[in-house]
Amino acid sequence: MEGNERIEEGTIRSYLLVQPGDQFDADRIDRSLKTLYATGLFQDVRLSRSGDTLVVHVAENPVVNRVAFESNHKLTDDQLRPEMQLRPRAVFTPALAEADRQHILNMYAKRGYYDATVEPRIIRLDQNRVDVVFQVNDGSATLISRIVVNGNKAFTQDRLTEVIDSRESRWWRFLSTSDQYDPQRLAYDKELLRRFYLKNGYADVEITDASAELSPDRKGFFLSFTLNEGARYKVGKVTVNSQLRNLSEKDLQPALQLAPGDWYDGDAVGRTADLIEATVHNRGYAFVDVKPRVTRDVEKHTVDLIFDVGEGPRVYVERIDIVGNTRTEDKVIRREFALAEGDPYSADAVRRTKTRLTDLGYFQSVDIATTPGDASDKAILTTNINEKATGELSFGGGYSTDAGALIDIGLAERNLVGTGINASINGTLAQRRSSISTSITDPYFLDRNLVAGADVFLIDTNFLGTEPYDENRVGFSLRLGYAFNDHLRQTWSYSLVDRDVFNVETGASAFILNEAGTTLLSQVSQVVTLDYRDSKVYPHSGYVLEAGTDFAGIGGDARFLRGNLNGAYYIPLERQLGNPDWGIKIGASTGYMDLLPGGREEIIDRFFLGGDNLRGFQTGGVGPHDATTGSPLGGRFIWTQSTELRFPLPVSPDLGLNGRAFLDVGGLTEGSFRSGSCVISPGVSCQVTSSNAPRAGAGVGISWRTSFGLINVDLAPFVYKQPGDQTQIFRFGFGTRF
Repeated sequence: MEGNERIEEGTIRSYLLVQPGDQFDADRIDRSLKTLYATGLFQDVRLSRSGDTLVVHVAENPVVNRVAFESNHKLTDDQLRPEMQLRPRAVFTPALAEADRQHILNMYAKRGYYDATVEPRIIRLDQNRVDVVFQVNDGSATLISRIVVNGNKAFTQDRLTEVIDSRESRWWRFLSTSDQYDPQRLAYDKELLRRFYLKNGYADVEITDASAELSPDRKGFFLSFTLNEGARYKVGKVTVNSQLRNLSEKDLQPALQLAPGDWYDGDAVGRTADLIEATVHNRGYAFVDVKPRVTRDVEKHTVDLIFDVGEGPRVYVERIDIVGNTRTEDKVIRREFALAEGDPYSADAVRRTKTRLTDLGYFQSVDIATTPGDASDKAILTTNINEKATGELSFGGGYSTDAGALIDIGLAERNLVGTGINASINGTLAQRRSSISTSITDPYFLDRNLVAGADVFLIDTNFLGTEPYDENRVGFSLRLGYAFNDHLRQTWSYSLVDRDVFNVETGASAFILNEAGTTLLSQVSQVVTLDYRDSKVYPHSGYVLEAGTDFAGIGGDARFLRGNLNGAYYIPLERQLGNPDWGIKIGASTGYMDLLPGGREEIIDRFFLGGDNLRGFQTGGVGPHDATTGSPLGGRFIWTQSTELRFPLPVSPDLGLNGRAFLDVGGLTEGSFRSGSCVISPGVSCQVTSSNAPRAGAGVGISWRTSFGLINVDLAPFVYKQPGDQTQIFRFGFGTRF
């Protein structure tokens, strides 16, 4: 052996196909040479014969001392280093260096940087060692320059480019990645186009091609989609064929999302199958199989739908596996499952589980895959989780009509050390409202169906300009809630709050002047919530009802019983108008407060109407007022009703703009001031102006969901008011966190 320094002779001999005592065989010697090269340990190998001796000459490959990266900005060293095959103390080969170079380019390509360049530089050191330095030039992002759709007749190209997820490069997309080319997104875009046409009645649509072409200068991509629309179909007959005992077609008719004469909608067919399955499950059938059948009449351009409902295969959940939760504890995820190991398998329960996990807000994506188990009647559920950051250090600012200019600082963690506990501390400094608060909530207290929490707060409100006094609140509250099922829950709370009414303006109502001072509120509250919305974050359909009561009188100064009832109903218009941003929200609320024996009329316990709960009027601008000073006095009985039409604006959906038209109606009566005057003390009273007539405000508004926060603008030029009411045509709110 000659030339080996680190590698033992025995190691080299083990790769040879000839050993001492063997005959010289040219073929075996040649294969030995190739085997030594294939080990990757040597940069040069020569085999020669000296008499009866086979001489092996080797030149060892160097050892990597370190791997470094230079001029890389879009990908950090920590992101690149784990992906490299070359590592310190590993054997260096040019092939490995080239493979790592190509892998870096691929990583940049996934980020949309297709014109990046990478050059490995090899720095030779003593003792046959090398430093490998990858010289990187990030280049500029290779964005989508143009998107073209060919073969479309029923819809314009602008409409179809709104359907897909990819977007042409525009200056306002600097915080988005939708204008970066992604092969996986291209395949998804193709499927989105197909679904869009199926949803709008084109049952024969074919997306024949979806391709991407890189421009010669590698600065942009051209996306091209080619399709064949086919004819548009209407629904002919809709039949439910139930093969289950005691369950007729009539029982399942309410689940149908399509009727004869409607345009065919592929999404509605899927929703109908899901609703039928859920209906059957609710009737006590554990195993059900719903199969929609579609029969086309090409000449009449109609589609007959048949939903076959029968008993499905008896499949049970064998095991639930959770993958990808590097931070969140398994139990936090498992407790959201609507089924457990050993339960009958239910596709509806799997869908509800995915929705519940997504609504937690802990994960970027949630995917639940079903695979066969160890037996034909067993299934394994594998939940793939992609975690996201749940901590937030925020510093922001904004402006609202009520609070004025504001600065907001907060620290929050929605999934404390992976336990699901939500903890936060927040401070707000505003022109007319400042506060500091801390809160902690455990959604599964003691690992049971209990939501427990506590809040400590200090709120200082400057009402000057809307009401003639300032208010300060300091206190804490304890909360405990539980869920009866997926839709019904109840929450109890106890609050102890020190309230101070101060800085009362000279010349304010005698009733308000008499209110100045400190009072202690000791209050027990409960809220029952019935929630059937499709989403708690962005609801489009369903309804929610809340009934709450407040009892003050267990200690403290306040003595009252207050009740309220709130509800909202959401009507999606996507089926009629073809866009999920169309919808109607109908909301209503009412509340009543009654004093208990020994109770005193406190203005800070009364209801106020105007502002957020009745647009077109100032906060507290509706209801009983002092006839002399005009000061709002609040009331004991309040009711509101709001009807709102939500619609998309004729701009790119990427801008996050949505419009609304609204009509708010409400009323507030004083309750205790039935005589038209408030008697404060013997010889001291104030005259009250009040009307039981309803007030109304109507107008339009815009919501702009930006990366910097939510901006709300409402314009309510049409109001129906009574004497003494204070109107507010324009209302603006803006907040940001960064």
